[in-house]
Amino acid sequence: MSSSATLAIDAVDLDFGYRDRTVVRMEQCQVERGRSMAVIGPSGCGKTTFLHLLAGLIRPGSGTVRILGQDLAELSGAELDRFRGRNIGLVFQRFHLLPALNVRDNVLLAQRLSGVRVDAARVTTLLEQLDLGGLEHHKPSMLSQGQAQRVAIARALVHGPELIMADEPTSALDDRHAERALALLQESAQTVGAALLVVTHDQRVRGSLDSEFEMEVPA
Repeated sequence: MSSSATLAIDAVDLDFGYRDRTVVRMEQCQVERGRSMAVIGPSGCGKTTFLHLLAGLIRPGSGTVRILGQDLAELSGAELDRFRGRNIGLVFQRFHLLPALNVRDNVLLAQRLSGVRVDAARVTTLLEQLDLGGLEHHKPSMLSQGQAQRVAIARALVHGPELIMADEPTSALDDRHAERALALLQESAQTVGAALLVVTHDQRVRGSLDSEFEMEVPA
């Protein structure tokens, strides 16, 4: 067992459900700072819900979630929003790009909300690294699924978070773009010593990460 000072994620005895249905039940998951982990398991085992619990988007029925040493239960809703915005980069399965903003402004907004200094050059660099140069002024409705997914990846990385969590970040990408996106996720994590957690079914991803955490459908 790692010491709390070295852990980006320390989730213990988590239980979460809706009404009479248990969605997530697990004893412990730990990810050290600077390490990467794939979360795997069959459909219906609660992988996406688990990621949302770690991000503080939902609260567990019981158990403890510590992120970067912070017990999320100790934070109010507003404090949790600020903590998440500054310290966590999220790639959602459904992307959640703001339809009224263009590509550049979707990414810039994440940087502004994090509280770090706005760096437009970093936004440009990330978009170019993800083959999105020239699409800066496109609205999300003008993008393909793969392009939108890459914008979501850029948005998650732009503020240099200490914990990066991605839900099926390569699902809409061909081999070339999947390789490039995964490399950028890993490089961005390594640059700041961040932890990287990836929920995935993608065999192209699993072999590239340091470890795997397998979830099962709760009994």
